[in-house]
Amino acid sequence: MSITKKLFLFAGFDKQGIIDDALVYYVQTLSKHGDIIVCFDCNCSKSEIDKLKPYTIHQIVGRHEEYDFGSYKRAFQYAYDKDILKNYDSLYLINDSVFGPMFDIKKILNTIEQNSADAVGIIKCEHKTHSYIESWFVRLNKKIFTSRWFQDFITSIKKQTSKISVTIQYEHGLTNVIKNNGCSWAGLYTVRGRKTYNTPKSLFLAGCPFVKKLSFTRHNGALGKQIKYILNHSDKKAVQSVMKTANRIYGKDYMIWFLTSNPIKIIYRNITYGLKKLKNGGI
Repeated sequence: MSITKKLFLFAGFDKQGIIDDALVYYVQTLSKHGDIIVCFDCNCSKSEIDKLKPYTIHQIVGRHEEYDFGSYKRAFQYAYDKDILKNYDSLYLINDSVFGPMFDIKKILNTIEQNSADAVGIIKCEHKTHSYIESWFVRLNKKIFTSRWFQDFITSIKKQTSKISVTIQYEHGLTNVIKNNGCSWAGLYTVRGRKTYNTPKSLFLAGCPFVKKLSFTRHNGALGKQIKYILNHSDKKAVQSVMKTANRIYGKDYMIWFLTSNPIKIIYRNITYGLKKLKNGGI
C-alpha cells in the first residue's frame, strides 16, 4: 500500500505569544505523519517558535488579524512560492482551537484518507440552509489544492470586521467553493448547532481524538464532568500537555473547580447558565 504524502498547514494564536505544551504536543504528533508549515497570528519570540523547529519545515509568525484563514493563506502561499505542493497527495488545514490528539491519531488520519470525497473534515456541521465542514481539521485532495479556483479563494483572504464574518465568508465559504466547483465533501462526524463544543464526551466515545478548547469554558463550567471523563481515558502524555496548558490559560483554581463530578454542582451550573441566557434574550 502506497503512503499518502501529507502537508499540514497549521494555524495558531496565543495572546501572550507562547508556544505552550499542548501545541508542541499536537505539532510533534502530526509531524510523524507528514510535513508541517506553521503560521501564528501573533508575535512570538525566537525562543518560543524554536520549540517547533524540530517538527516543522517552516515557521511564520506575526500579527495579521485575519484569524485562522489568514494563517492558512500565508502557509499556502509559502508552499506555492516554494513549488512544493506538487510533492504532496493531501493538504490539511488545521488550527489550534482544540486540545489533542488525546489518543493515537493514526486511525483517524487513515479514515480520512480512505474517504472518497475530495474534501473531508472531522466535523460536518449540519444546517438546513448551509451545512459545512468545520475548518479546524480538513483534508483537501490534490484535485482541490492544485486548482486555480482554490488558489484564488485562499489567497483572497483578508481582514474581516468580526469573527462571525470570518465564519460566513471563509469557513462556510470553503465548503461553498468546493461544491460550486464540482467537488465532493464529507465529514467523519455530523453535528448540529454547537454540539462540537457541548458534547465532547460523545464525540470522544465515537472516536474523535480532539476536544474543543471552548468546551472548557462553555455553559458556566457545566461540561467539566465530560472533560474529566476524557482526561481519565486518554493517553498520559496528552493529558499532561492539556493540563499544563489549561492551568496556564484558565488558572489552576478554575481547573480544580471545573473538573468536578458532583451532580448537584453540575445541575446548578446548568441552571445558572440557562437563567443567564434567558436574561440576555432567551434560549
